[in-house]
Amino acid sequence: MQRVVDLSSDGLHVAVHRGFLTVSKDREEMGRVALDDIGGVIAHAHGLTWSNTVFVRLSERAVPVVLCAANHAPVACVWPLQGNHLQGRRLNAQVDASRPLAKRIWRDIVVAKIRMQGAMLASVGAEAGAFDMLARKVRSGDPDNVEAQAARRYWQAFMGPDFRRDQDGEGVNALLNYGYTVLRAIISRAICAAGLHPSIGLHHSNRANAFALADDLMEPYRPIIDRAVYNLVQDGLREVSPKAKTALVTLTALDLPAPHGMSPLHVHATRLAQQLAALFDKEDEGLELPSPLDPLTLSGLARQGGTP
Repeated sequence: MQRVVDLSSDGLHVAVHRGFLTVSKDREEMGRVALDDIGGVIAHAHGLTWSNTVFVRLSERAVPVVLCAANHAPVACVWPLQGNHLQGRRLNAQVDASRPLAKRIWRDIVVAKIRMQGAMLASVGAEAGAFDMLARKVRSGDPDNVEAQAARRYWQAFMGPDFRRDQDGEGVNALLNYGYTVLRAIISRAICAAGLHPSIGLHHSNRANAFALADDLMEPYRPIIDRAVYNLVQDGLREVSPKAKTALVTLTALDLPAPHGMSPLHVHATRLAQQLAALFDKEDEGLELPSPLDPLTLSGLARQGGTP
């Protein structure tokens, strides 16, 4: 699998030299990657400098360059005009993906989310037995909306009987909203770097939503944010303070279990998006969706000195 170069440190200088992409700071080289090994470049740092040659050399190799705003959300993507057979093929395959395939993928996403929710409840000592049963009830496309059934049980059991999820709410809801924004940016960058279009969703299809696919793929990761917010509340943080923001942003480096070992969340998301692209293009047969974490890791989420 090709590498995705994530430029997240401020003040970097990016150049090409003898077939390598080089990254330096204050004239000292920090790393280099062979151009032929790069699958995408994501830039979301302040003060990056690079020449037109960098974009030309990457475009010659059909490498997308994703440019992000200060909030880390993608605002543009540099794609080559010609010669990018893989890029065009993936976009066409995404557009042409059959409804049965999209519905099957959505079923798998919902199952993974519900199982993750059950693990979160169990980790805080709440009753979670029904969630395994709910996960087994999900059919292709989730026509019975088992996802919503699980959500109604989940929030009251997790945050208390008086809690109501509100996207415009304050306090705990605002913390959840901020955490989801960070997560959405991670998934959106991964989608763009994989050569997919973020507005073409599997389940979410609101025309006003430019990142419908990101909202689909982030679902199984959401309970990780929920548990991090739960921990913040337990530690007395109920507002979106600088300390809470820092704690939630660090979740991008959280190690998640994967078939070939542990991977940071942002790497896990990148691999998932690339697998989805291959699935659309009939080059792969499945997705490595996130699986429940161990209780020790969950208890340390977003806490100073904890995990990650």
